[in-house]
Amino acid sequence: MLRPVNTPDVSVVICSYTEDRWDMLMSAVESVRTQTVRPAQTIVVVDYNTDLYKRLIFTVSDVVILENTGPKGLSGARNSGVAAATTGIVAFLDDDAQAAPDWLERLTALYDDPDVLAVGGRAQPAWEAGRPGYFAEELDWIVGCSYRGMPKVAAEVRNVIGANMSFRSEVLNGVGGFNTALGRQNTLPLGCEETEICIRAVIGSPGSRIVYEPEALVEHFVPADRGTLKYMLRRSWSEGISKAQVSKVVGHKRALGPERQYVRRVLPRAVFIGVRDWLLGKDKDGLRRAATVVAVLAVTTFGYIQGRRLPAGSSSAEEEGQNASVSSWREIN
Repeated sequence: MLRPVNTPDVSVVICSYTEDRWDMLMSAVESVRTQTVRPAQTIVVVDYNTDLYKRLIFTVSDVVILENTGPKGLSGARNSGVAAATTGIVAFLDDDAQAAPDWLERLTALYDDPDVLAVGGRAQPAWEAGRPGYFAEELDWIVGCSYRGMPKVAAEVRNVIGANMSFRSEVLNGVGGFNTALGRQNTLPLGCEETEICIRAVIGSPGSRIVYEPEALVEHFVPADRGTLKYMLRRSWSEGISKAQVSKVVGHKRALGPERQYVRRVLPRAVFIGVRDWLLGKDKDGLRRAATVVAVLAVTTFGYIQGRRLPAGSSSAEEEGQNASVSSWREIN
C-alpha cells in the first residue's frame, strides 16, 4: 500500500523490562515492521535489564535499542524513548501487544488537525485462557484495554490508553515528559501516567484536543493470572491510589471527570444486566459478574481515599492494597 500523502513521520517506542516476554516483544516489533505506514524509527527501551539489552543488541539489527537513562519504571523508559525520537510524532506500543497493519495509518491521519495533541487507539484484550465469566467488559481497563462505555467512533477524550497511544513530540517535550512518580514499575500495577500527561498537555494548550480513534487497533495480551479476582482487586486498589496521586497534581475535578459518568451510567448498567440475565437464566455468571463490578468499584474508591491521605510515593498504600484485595476476594468467593 502506498504511503498516504502528507502523513507525518512517526517514531514507535516499545518499552520492555523482562526476557520472559521475549516472544511477545519480537511479535510487537514485527507488527510494526509490517505497517502500511512505516515508521521512521522503531525504538526499544530496556528498563534496567542488562541481559535483555545484550540479547536485543545481538539479535535485532533494524531497531534502535536503548537502555532507560531515567528512573526505573515505565515512565522513565518512555521518556528515554522520547529523547531518542527524531520525528514529529511519537507512538507507543506495549511489549505484549501487536498492532494491526493499519495502526499507524489510523493514528497519524488525525494529526492533520493542528489542535490535536495526542491520538490513542483501541486496545483489544487477547486472553491467554479466555475471558473469565465474572470479568465484565466494562472492567477491561484493569488489564490495560479499552472497555465497554468508551466511544465507538473517533471522539475527543480526556486521556489515551498506554498500550496504544501517540503524541506530538513538541507536546511531550513541552510538558517535561511522563511523570516518573507515576506508572508501572516491573509488576507493581500502578498507573495513570497517561491520564496525568494528557491533562497537563491540554492545560498548557487551551483549545487543544486528545482524540480516541477506535479503528487504530492493537491486541493486548492478557495472561491468565490477570484474569483472577485477586489481581482485579489488587489492580483496582492501585488504580485508586494512582488517581489520588494524579488529583494532587492536576486537581480533583480534572482527575475524575470521566470517572463520574462511568460510575453513574456504565457500571450500574453492567450490574443491572448481570443480575437480570442471571435471574432469567440467560447467564449463570451474571450474578458473579455484577458482584465483581461492585467489588471493583468499592476497592477503587477506598484506594482513592487512602491515596489522598498518604504522601505521594508512599509504598504502604500498595502493601495495604494487597491485603485489602485478598480479603475482598475471599469474601466474594
